Order: sequence, then C-alpha cells, then structure tokens
Amino acid sequence: MDKILGIRLKRAREEVSLSQGAFAKALGLSSEYISLLESGKRTPSFETLLKVAGFLNKDIAFFFGEKKPVFESLLTGGAIDERARKEILRFRAYCDKYLELEEATGRRLDLAPRYSRISPERLADEERRRLGLGNEPVRDIFNLCEANGLRIVRHPFPEESRISGIFVFDGERRAAFAAINAAEPPGLLAQIAAHEYAHYLKDRSESPIVDNADVVVDEYVSLYPPREQFAQSFASAFLVPPSKLRELIDKDFRARSLGYEDVLYLKRYFGVSTRAMLRSLRGLGHLPDTRFEEFFKRNPEDREAEVFGGASGQEERRGRTLFRKSRARAVPSDRFRLLAAEVEAASRKAGDKPVSASKK
Repeated sequence: MDKILGIRLKRAREEVSLSQGAFAKALGLSSEYISLLESGKRTPSFETLLKVAGFLNKDIAFFFGEKKPVFESLLTGGAIDERARKEILRFRAYCDKYLELEEATGRRLDLAPRYSRISPERLADEERRRLGLGNEPVRDIFNLCEANGLRIVRHPFPEESRISGIFVFDGERRAAFAAINAAEPPGLLAQIAAHEYAHYLKDRSESPIVDNADVVVDEYVSLYPPREQFAQSFASAFLVPPSKLRELIDKDFRARSLGYEDVLYLKRYFGVSTRAMLRSLRGLGHLPDTRFEEFFKRNPEDREAEVFGGASGQEERRGRTLFRKSRARAVPSDRFRLLAAEVEAASRKAGDKPVSASKK
C-alpha cells in the first residue's frame, strides 16, 4: 500500500512541475521526508495526507485505490453544495448527450496533444504555433477550444457556489469537457475558458477540477495550487500575446503614456476583460503601478459606452447579471447545436418525429 501511495504521490508532484525540495517547502515538510514517502519507505500520518491531498487538490482515495468514475468523484466531493450539485448533474447530462450526438453523426473530436514540463508562457506560444494563430487575437475562444477537443458549455452556477469553471476528462471515453459559469461578463468568460483549456492541455490526469472564482483573479491565484497559477498565466499569454501587445503600442501609441481610453481600446481588440488588460499592461511595463491602481478602481462600462458606442459595455453589464437574476438554462456550444441539427435533419429525412434542439 505504501508503494502505491508513493508512486501516486510522485506522479502528482511531477504533474505540477515541482521538485521534491519545492514541494516539501510548500507543505512545511523536509525533502528527505517526501523522498521517503515517494519510495514507499514511510507512511504519512492522516493529518499529513490531508495536507498533501489539499495542496494537490486530490481526493485522498486517489493515493490508495482505483480512481472513481469522473463524475462520481466530482459529485461526492464534500465542497459541493446541493444547488451546485444539481447543476453538475445537468452538466453531466449535457456531456452524455454531446457524446451521443457525436456517435450518431460519426463526428468524434480528437484530443489535442498533452504537454508537461513546460512554462505557461512557452505553452501559450507552442499552442498558438500549433494552431496557426500567430500573435493575432483569439476571436472565439469557445469554438477554438471545441475544434481542438475540449467541449464547452456555458452553464449557470449559483452565486454562492463560487464556481468559475469545471474541467472534466473522462478517461474511459477519452473525452474532455468544461463548464464555464455563464453568470460572468464576456471578457472574464474568455479568461475562464482559456484557463480550462490550460487544464485540458496539461492537467488531464488531475480531472475533475473545480475552479473557484478567485483562481481567475491574479490577486488571489497565488493562494491556490501551482497548477492554477500555471493555468492563469497561460490564459493571459494565450489571449493577449505580449509580442502583439507591444507591437500595437509601439505602432499606434508610441512613446506617450497610455490613457484609460487606450486601455479600453486594447481590451476590446483582444476580447478580454478590462482588468485582465490592465494586468497585462502592468506586467509588460507599459503601465506604472500608480496608474494601474487608479484605472483598476474605475467602472469601465459607462466610459466604454461613451467612447465606443456602448455595445461592449452593455454586454459586460448584462453578462454579469443575466443568470444571477434568472433561472436560465445552459447555453449549448455552436458545435453541439450543429450536431443536434444534423441528427434532427436525419430523423426528419427518415420519417421520424423531429426533436427540437432546444430540448436536448
């Protein structure tokens, strides 16, 4: 039993790209003790195992027995409240229906390559190169994820659940899914989708992963396991390539200081939230801390409406409140709707009673 625990502990540590020393330091243990655990020569106390499992975002059962079916593991987690559990059951039904549609149409998605031992910035560059994106903005992150094997649904989760996204990889069916909390504004939705895409590219064996709302906020992500920091850094570099941001600033803004309206223009260009753009600009040295703090406190919606005609600002406001004020249903992906329409057309042609895609 200790040998199995040690093997799984080592695998989990390596998957978050931590050395024994760094892992031990993060847990307040010695590297010698971690080495003994991984070699099966020492059995951890229950308290230590809880600490290790919590840091790696693992169920304790992972270190001992066979892995549970992915949704069973997700639904039996103690951190999931009853209302969120009901929404996860709906998410599971969506996943099952999606695979049924793929089976009926013969259009099964292939998995993207899996990466390991790579920095988030390099992964963003490598994936952009693989997809032929260059350094241009990702115009539709949701369809891009789907075309590369990560099926996405924008799903309403109760506000008190604090869920921003869920990543699930079903190893038996070799299928990946992500539920993005539809209650968030459009710019943040894109950030969450890219965050889940990072889990898909690098953390499949960690599935399921439930992301708290704070993991997509740079001020709080450092409080979470290294994989969340990795996914957040990947999302920023993938959605806002530093080379393109520098090119735009050098070409159009030149040496002058960036104003608030310039930030709004750039965030619209890349399709991200205002705060995500502010962080990217500060990180690249294009925005001093004092101006960052000043701009960060502002509400962008009204000024954006004044300068750019209001559409995006109105979307931000509407996106933030849409699902919090209603019990709206999930928003299926474009590809799901396409497959449903194809199945419906085939049923109609065969003389069967058609089934509305909205009921699927």
